[in-house]
Order: sequence, then C-alpha cells, then structure tokens
Amino acid sequence: MIKPFSTTGIGSLPHKDAEEACRLVLETFDIPFWPQLPGVSFREFMIPQYSEGMPAIRIDPEKKTVWIDNSPEELERFYETWTEKSRIAISDDFAHGLHTFLRIIQNRKFDFLKGQITGPLTFSLGIKDSEGKPAYFNEELREISLMLLKAKARWQYDMLRPHTGRVVIFIDEPILSALGSSSYLGVSPDEALRMLQEVVKAIREEGGLSGIHCCGTADWPLVIRSGVDIVNFDAYDYGDTITLYPSEFSGFLDRGGLLACGIVPTSDAIKEESPESILIRFERLKDRLLHSFPEVFASRMLLTPSCGTGSLTVSETLKVFQLLMRLKEELA
Repeated sequence: MIKPFSTTGIGSLPHKDAEEACRLVLETFDIPFWPQLPGVSFREFMIPQYSEGMPAIRIDPEKKTVWIDNSPEELERFYETWTEKSRIAISDDFAHGLHTFLRIIQNRKFDFLKGQITGPLTFSLGIKDSEGKPAYFNEELREISLMLLKAKARWQYDMLRPHTGRVVIFIDEPILSALGSSSYLGVSPDEALRMLQEVVKAIREEGGLSGIHCCGTADWPLVIRSGVDIVNFDAYDYGDTITLYPSEFSGFLDRGGLLACGIVPTSDAIKEESPESILIRFERLKDRLLHSFPEVFASRMLLTPSCGTGSLTVSETLKVFQLLMRLKEELA
C-alpha cells in the first residue's frame, strides 16, 4: 500500500542532461518516475514521444511537426503483427530520460516506480492525418492510437517491473479539461470513457496501478468510471472542483482509490510561493476536502506538483520539488 502523503511527479522536466534529471528525481520523490525531457528533443514532447510504432507516422523535428501519412500498406503491416498482448518499445531517441533512468536503477529495488503515457484522447486529438484532421475523428486511426498506447503501457510495465514491488503508470490527459468546449463537440463522452477504460484495463491486467492526471478541471465522474486507481488533480488552481462530486469521490475512496493532490504550482505562480504559503493553501484545501470526504486524509492522499515542470527553468523546477518536500515534512 502506498503510504499517505507519499510524493511523486507528473513527468516532464526542463533538463537537457538526462542523468542530472534522473538523479534529481531519485533523490526527491518517494515514488520515483522516469523524466520526460522535451528540452532534449522534439521527439520527447508528449505526442511524438508515444508515436513511435504508429503506422505511417511522420516526424519533422526541424519544423516540430508530427502527422500520419495515410498509407494502407503500413496500416496492414501493423494489423499483421498486432496481438492483444503486444508490446511496442519506446527507443532512446524518443525517451532518453527513460533509458538513462533504467540504467541508473539497474541494481536497485524500490517499493514503487512510476511511468506515464499520453492519454488516448490527448494523443488521438493531438495527432493529425495528412489532411489535417485529428486521428480521433477517423475511426480506424482512433482505434490504432488506442492499440498503440496500450502496447506502450505494457512495454513500460515490463521495463520497470524488475526494479520495483509495484509499477504505477499515469495516463496524462490534459485534453480532459477541454472536452465539451466548442473545439471538441464531436467527442462522444461514451467513446472517451471507453478509451480510458481500455488503457486502465491494460495497465491493471499486467499488475500495475493506474492513475489519471488532468491539469485542470474535468468530467470527474467520467474519470472515476474509467476504473482508475489514482486521480491526480490540480489542487493549486482547481481543488474545489472535486468537492462538487462528493458521492462519486466518496465511492471512489471507499473502493480503495487514491487522490494525488497537485498542490505546488508549475506555472509562473511558483515565483511567489514559499513553504509557508503552500502549507496555508494546503490546510485550506484540507478543510474543504474533509467536509466532503473525511476519510481522505487518513490514508488516501498523495502529493504531487500541479503538472509537469518541462516548461519551467531548472531553478524553478528545483523550487517546485523543494516546496513539495517541505510540505511532506510538515505533514509527516
């Protein structure tokens, strides 16, 4: 069981030195994670990073674009090799942080380790075909995107499992905060739920714990119905949104679910924060959450930054991590 107020991170760091990033993560967090390093390469941005192995994928690192070049032959080859237990690797070119992390921990064992994948909605709405249409709106490409991500999650599990008692994999779904807006009116809630459920199932069938991260508000009842084990929310800017669904979250917690509280900001707001101000903000949130679900602080709360730190500077990232560690010390 994950201990209350254990700390972990979301994924991205601004570092260009992969070993430095990995060692920082290992020295900081109770549940270490492999760092995504978008500053190293465009291939480590959240859409390209998981596109490797997608049939007919095309990447132009200079122009920082990625798209699907409709190719029946490549689609056919993908289907020929696919099984329900397929694994699709993420190479060093697409995840230098992951491969450096695995090298550093090769002779170590942890209670928990965390990986992450881009969620199926964010991925399929963020990658477009040669006509500029999001893959989500092409039924075949939407399904292949889902198949690809499940295979990436299984492969990641295999890579992390030898080094830990339990693997945690977060599904990063920033697009969840925009569903229902005019830009995404064609996205069916039922289809969104099915896609999330498929990825959660793939992680849990391997023996992993599944989490969903959304850096904003979201359709929280839909997230809970996905069957996920951990809900990571932006508690700094959107903490009150989960209190709007007391019965849904109470049921989630009663079933053993965990809330990962993203209480330290990863925006420009970090410049104004201190250990004292973060503790005050947390205590205020605690009072509101205790009113809605009193059981949450007994055993069901983790601590994280509000999002990844890839858009910050290295010094700002260090401040984010230090504030999180100080908060953990205050609560221990």
